[in-house]
Amino acid sequence: MTFHWLKPYLPRSLYGRAILILLLPVITLMLVVSVVFIQRHFEGVTTQMTRSTSREVQVLLEAGPTARVIDATRMARVLQISVEDVPQAGQPQSSTRRWYDFTGAVVIREFTALLPSLRAVDLPDDKIVHLYLQGEQGGLRMSFDRRRVSASNPHQLFVYMVFFAVVMTVIAYFYLRNQLRPITRLARAAEAFGRGRHVEYKPAGSVEVRAAGSAFVDMRARIERQIEQRTLMLSGVSHDLRTPITRLKLALSMLDDADRAPLEQDVSDMERLINEFLAFARGAQEGEPEPTDPIALVRDIVEGFAREERQVRLILTEGEGRVALRPGGIRRAVENLIGNAVRYGSRAEVSVLMTGRSLRIRVEDDGPGIAQKDREQALKPFARLDPARNQNSGTGVGLGLAIAMDIARAHGGTLRLGESERLGGLQADIVIGR
Repeated sequence: MTFHWLKPYLPRSLYGRAILILLLPVITLMLVVSVVFIQRHFEGVTTQMTRSTSREVQVLLEAGPTARVIDATRMARVLQISVEDVPQAGQPQSSTRRWYDFTGAVVIREFTALLPSLRAVDLPDDKIVHLYLQGEQGGLRMSFDRRRVSASNPHQLFVYMVFFAVVMTVIAYFYLRNQLRPITRLARAAEAFGRGRHVEYKPAGSVEVRAAGSAFVDMRARIERQIEQRTLMLSGVSHDLRTPITRLKLALSMLDDADRAPLEQDVSDMERLINEFLAFARGAQEGEPEPTDPIALVRDIVEGFAREERQVRLILTEGEGRVALRPGGIRRAVENLIGNAVRYGSRAEVSVLMTGRSLRIRVEDDGPGIAQKDREQALKPFARLDPARNQNSGTGVGLGLAIAMDIARAHGGTLRLGESERLGGLQADIVIGR
């Protein structure tokens, strides 16, 4: 059996599921005990007591022909049953009880079955019972204490059961919350690390949670050390290459203009490639996240491209507020996407959509786009896709999309590639959760 239909109705959080696991057995146990107790105790005891009382009523009916005679007998005084005449017109036509009087239904059923002359049973409260009977010389009404046919205060068991169930549930909840707190702290630390933030975390809780926490701390340290080593290595290589490039520039400056121009272009391309290597090495780990207005940031980027007479427009801004971002990293990612768009197409359109749950920055162009089968490959570092991106259009090394993807992941988001419905080219979306 599958329970996929039930999943949308179940809580998603760990606390919600833990409380459900805690409450479900308690509520089920209460329902089972209530049903069994009502069937076995209330109904059984009430049936037995009602049958005993019905025999006493039957004996009194046989003691005399009228209510005055019956009420005056010594047996009526001993049994504490009062008897009085009631005209036929004054008797109720049917038995009555309160809707929540569960034992009253059993009392009415048993009296009706055991007393042939019974006309109706009236149970106005928990203190008295009225039996309306047909006597030899008219109608009779017998009244006696309700405790003679049903247990007194039958609700006390339910009150005690509900009270102690609530008390034990509250105690179990506080204990369970203390056990779940280390797990939630671990989840927050892992989520923050996925967004590029370092949150202090110390393993705590049960043995299993401590083991998971220690493994996370070690993993985080290894990743941070690997990123630092990668950055230092590429920075060192790039720095070492700057010295011969500077010497080449000096040597080229002594050549004739006709011979110097193409060589200087090659040196400039080499220097730009080194800068791209450095940008990829830094990734999105520089700086700390800070509250940033993404709409203002993207508008400033678009205005910068417009000043360079590039065909870039900001066509849509929806939503408002601030998001914890690294402005430098997001700026580099958006600039890479817009730079690719205007390099391989004639114009680019940018839009920003902010909702309560996510931030989406979209860049569209009218270029050749990227085939769906090549999009995953295009996000890898140093990827060059000849059919989709003409190498003669630019001299990059295939790091633009990889840098944007790295920055989006460092913010806990992703970079999605698709086909632009408006312009027909590539559509690149940076999606970050708020």
